[in-house]
Amino acid sequence: MLGGSLVSSASVAAVSESDFFAELPVVLSVSRLSQPVQEAPAAVTIIDREMIRASGFRDIPDLLRLVPGFSVAYTRDNTWAIGYHGVGDGYSRRMQVLVDGRSIYSPHFGAVYWSDLPLSIDDIERIEVVRGPNAAVHGANAFAAVINIITKTAAQAQGSRVFLQTGEQSAHGLTVRHGGGTGDLRYRLTASARQHDRFERNVNFKTAADNGQYLEGGETYFLNGRLDWQLSGASELMAQFGLSQGDWSAGRILNNQTDARRLLEPTEQDSRAFFVQVAYNKVESAQREWTLQAYYARNRFDADLLLDLSGTATPLGTLALDQYLLQTRSNIELQVNEQWSPTLRGVWGGEVRQETVSGEHYYGTGKTWSGEMARVFGNIEWRAHEKVLLHAGAMLEHHYFTGFDISPRLAASFTVAPGHVVRAGVSRAYRSPTFFEEHGHQTYRLDNGGLLDVVTVPSTGLAPERVTSRELAYLGVWRKARLEYDVRLFDDRVDDFIGYLRDCFDDADDTSNALCNPQTVLRTSILPGRARENQYANLGKTNARGGEIQLRWRPTEKIDVSAYYARVFLEANIIDPGFNDDVPKSAPRNSAGLLARYRLDNGWEASVFAQRSDLIKWLSPGDDTDAFTRVDLRLARQFKWQGYDLDAALVGQNLGNDYQEFRDTNVFSRRVYGSLNIAW
Repeated sequence: MLGGSLVSSASVAAVSESDFFAELPVVLSVSRLSQPVQEAPAAVTIIDREMIRASGFRDIPDLLRLVPGFSVAYTRDNTWAIGYHGVGDGYSRRMQVLVDGRSIYSPHFGAVYWSDLPLSIDDIERIEVVRGPNAAVHGANAFAAVINIITKTAAQAQGSRVFLQTGEQSAHGLTVRHGGGTGDLRYRLTASARQHDRFERNVNFKTAADNGQYLEGGETYFLNGRLDWQLSGASELMAQFGLSQGDWSAGRILNNQTDARRLLEPTEQDSRAFFVQVAYNKVESAQREWTLQAYYARNRFDADLLLDLSGTATPLGTLALDQYLLQTRSNIELQVNEQWSPTLRGVWGGEVRQETVSGEHYYGTGKTWSGEMARVFGNIEWRAHEKVLLHAGAMLEHHYFTGFDISPRLAASFTVAPGHVVRAGVSRAYRSPTFFEEHGHQTYRLDNGGLLDVVTVPSTGLAPERVTSRELAYLGVWRKARLEYDVRLFDDRVDDFIGYLRDCFDDADDTSNALCNPQTVLRTSILPGRARENQYANLGKTNARGGEIQLRWRPTEKIDVSAYYARVFLEANIIDPGFNDDVPKSAPRNSAGLLARYRLDNGWEASVFAQRSDLIKWLSPGDDTDAFTRVDLRLARQFKWQGYDLDAALVGQNLGNDYQEFRDTNVFSRRVYGSLNIAW
């Protein structure tokens, strides 16, 4: 593993080539087969425990700033936006995110509700990020990338631990963890309470409508537990549960009150999340192993607003806004790993899932929408020659909106010299529309039941987005310098891109756009930013091409440096002119990052994180945000006191100039926090 023990530079000459290669990371997420990263059929970045600690990050999405090609930003409403090679919006709809094999991709917007995830960053063992489509393994929505979060087992979290944090921007937190049990039965429990205020409150730039105060803060509480039971020498049971509660609040005092579009944004949100997960693993023989897993997850959000409109030019009464939303997912999956011969192995299995959503504000009805999907998959790895490794796989899936799709992948790796591999691959993946894209009918109603405004109307039937991805990669190891590098060229072509038709109707009689679904709605003049409806449709094509390089350098036990650079060219051929303008800017042309750690004597450690990104346009509801450079510093010390293991740290984030995240009014300024981790 990347986080494994290292030898010092003084003894490098005595280390054999096979010894060093044995330390190269093993990944699980790319093909569901355990394999060295150089033998994986797709590009992957591993964020290990040492990187997580050195970064100083306390929010899980921030860790993706360590991955080439990723753009990360906090939006509002306790939500994060994440994009890979562009086309990122407020919902991050094109990535599959897993926690111990459990999908946390939302069936409603397609968002990942990171802030409501009942998981402590300290309980993460590592994160594997598959850079590129991986639907052959993880199905629809493993479209742009797969983020697989692997947590610590109960045996890895024994004893008690308390984590305290305090700092600027109301960054306060308390996390308590206890792990116990003996022999074959182990458990861990983690409870956490956090408070934060994301951005600078005073905004005075750009346009007069932007100037004023933007207040946003949140509180999150969660409890998470895990049980690992070794039933026999060949079988084990894992059970997890988690529940969270979040309270988010916001407000704005604008110097210019003409920004009527912001009237309807909620000022508070209450969220609740719950999941339970069980997995049984059985090793039948040296050639066969299988896992049966089931889980249930539930997310509920509620944001109410009463807005008095009796004083408008046309008195309308009171707007009663109830943004209640409920989502559930039930899932059962079987995975079988087999070794058929010394040169041929594979994995196969199937999955059945039910998803539901309900929310009258978003769907125009109190109905609960539900859908069932089923999938079967298979992947094989064949060592055709000592220097040639071939991969083939596919997933056949039936989705409740789009019917049957098959997602294949082929890849070939050639070892040109020990530790130096060239890989070529091609794959196809699909992204099925979400419930909101298909059935969304977002409305605003007065307290007397009258219809005030319609924002989104249902689609007329969407085809899934389809991506064809080609890559050529070179993975190498410079043993004497203890340097690993991964260079990749990619070409990702997307067809049937799903976006919304802005200004779909000029009035009820406008049917000039054949993709619109005309209907008669009540119009008002008080909300100029909502004069027309939106409708999701398949709008055209996009093409992302470019290259990225990823490095990991560990010359001694004291030094650990990871770095990357990505260059992306993004094109669009979409019927909506707005998307044709925005999509090419939705990926920064150039982006780079670095995380360096140096271990000093007596338990001291220093690390620096640096990130540079060109201008980016976040899609709806984001803005153009300027290019920025961010530098974080962390100074920490580990020591023992009165029988306790202590880890104290001081972290300074964004020590340079302020920059913008997602919206031009989200100003991320310099901030400092301290933390203390006590274990016994």
